[in-house]
Amino acid sequence: MYDVVIVGSGPAGLSAAVYASRAELSFVVVEREFMGTGQIAVTDRVDNYLGLYGMGGYDLGAKFREHAEALGAEFAEGEVSTLEKTADGWDVHLEDGSVISGRAVIYAAGASNRRLGIKGADMKGVSYCAVCDGMFYKGKTVAVIGGGDTALGDALYLAKLAEKVYLIHRRAEFRGNMSLQKKIAETPNIELVLEAVPTEITGEGKVSAIVVEQKGESRSIPVDGVFTAIGQIPNTKPLEGVVELEGGYIRAGEDGRTSAEGLFAAGDVRTKALRQVITAASDGANCAISAEEYLR
Repeated sequence: MYDVVIVGSGPAGLSAAVYASRAELSFVVVEREFMGTGQIAVTDRVDNYLGLYGMGGYDLGAKFREHAEALGAEFAEGEVSTLEKTADGWDVHLEDGSVISGRAVIYAAGASNRRLGIKGADMKGVSYCAVCDGMFYKGKTVAVIGGGDTALGDALYLAKLAEKVYLIHRRAEFRGNMSLQKKIAETPNIELVLEAVPTEITGEGKVSAIVVEQKGESRSIPVDGVFTAIGQIPNTKPLEGVVELEGGYIRAGEDGRTSAEGLFAAGDVRTKALRQVITAASDGANCAISAEEYLR
């Protein structure tokens, strides 16, 4: 039995691993993706992580993992299905039927992209990862749906590749940070489509247009691809009925303590005002310290 089982190897999980190692706790990091480092891996550029301005998300994630590995972090690949409280701690059940036991658990499984949910959204040419698929649209016309930091960042990245980028948002103003909004305004091949709600994606086998409802009128915009960034859903299904949730997020404070004894929450899965790489790393550190105190 480990002292701590860390679920997830994004910034929160890897930070927890670093601090668990420094506390000389025995631990394992369980991650569903081979060599995964969380959503940061598909981020084109990170401008707000202190001291590492402008680094690519994949490279930053790799540095995080290398740091944890240098301190002896052990990794196990697998998809967590359920968590079960035991007399000695917790059993973490994986989809393949195996079980990993720990006296405490730090849950840092992150969040997944919210699906668009309109007719044609499963068509070829609809993507949830601009960095992954952007190169396929070099010299073409694309649409980005969303109004937060991710959508604005995706639009800026795609503008370097595509001939034209339509940035579609349901409100009159974006909620993304002002520095990104300024860059959007300064990018000539990005056209704003505001107060517009996507209703359908059309095409014969692949995307040819996106239909939006804008100020009471229907408008069809010819595009070759659609990139969606409309928020996230926390990956907390394994914790339903196990711990107190709020809107799908684990109710927990800065120390990561949850309603379940010995279970700590870090990163995008917990209730918090700001979900960024730097706050995820902070969460991981706090949870490791809380777990250490709990295990004393």
